Amino acid sequence: QLQLVESGGGLVQPGGSLRLSCAASGFTLDEYAIGWFRQAPGKERKGVSCINNDGRTYYPDSVKGRFTISRDNSKNTVYLQMNSLKPEDTAVYYCAAAGPYLPCGGPFDSWGQGTQVTVSS
Repeated sequence: QLQLVESGGGLVQPGGSLRLSCAASGFTLDEYAIGWFRQAPGKERKGVSCINNDGRTYYPDSVKGRFTISRDNSKNTVYLQMNSLKPEDTAVYYCAAAGPYLPCGGPFDSWGQGTQVTVSS
């Protein structure tokens, strides 16, 4: 059974950093595209990063240069390093898997439970 568990969320001041983790079990993570998504209250869920099984990464303009996705195959874990955080980054962050051997276009059919990120002074 595929399972994804996010961690690392919390409260941070504007300009601060957080690193989110997405630990996978029940499958080999590097055979899948892993995406990070976020959803703020009253808003639709949006993708903020993705890493293909071949290691290629994708970011929307809203986070490009501030967020970095990476994968540690030995730990079967994907990370999202978030720097220069802004209040508008506040949301619940989810990781999701597409695959095996699907691109970042998905579909993403396995999801974690989410972790709250709050950026506020």
